[in-house]
Amino acid sequence: MSRVVIWLQQHETRVFHFVNQRIQHFFLDQVFTKVTHLGGATASILISLCMAVFGHGALRVAGMQALVALTLSHIPVAIMKKKYPRLRPYLVLPQTKTYKNPLTDHSFPSGHTTAIFSVIYPLIYAYPAAGLVLIPLALIVGMSRMYLGLHYPSDVIVGCVIGTTVSLSTLAFWA
Repeated sequence: MSRVVIWLQQHETRVFHFVNQRIQHFFLDQVFTKVTHLGGATASILISLCMAVFGHGALRVAGMQALVALTLSHIPVAIMKKKYPRLRPYLVLPQTKTYKNPLTDHSFPSGHTTAIFSVIYPLIYAYPAAGLVLIPLALIVGMSRMYLGLHYPSDVIVGCVIGTTVSLSTLAFWA
């Protein structure tokens, strides 16, 4: 391996250990174990579907855009998980803290992070002030994935990039 790759792995592991082990707190345990589900399939599909079906005007359009972005964003995620079968951190790094029912599929990239970022941008486009809440919320979902021992920082970053790119592309195409 090249020195650059080794350096990147060392720093990524250091950031992962900081989030997963150094900032542990009862309050964060409660918050992260709940908020992480906002990026899960059930929540992201249900929220988008409810906006599309029950919303009116801009909210309905945002729901439809979110459903399209959510669907399209998971194509590269599925391909990358097969092409780069990276084990989850709790399976590789000793002393990783994880919580009940950890996932066992591949970690790269983070599907939860991809999902939350693909869903928020149509809402932010329709209601710009919502970005003040939705962007930090999406970042917290991404951080929760590391805190819970399920993803490395690069898994989360790539999930953020995929979700954001596909969502903004959906908005551009829709216009």
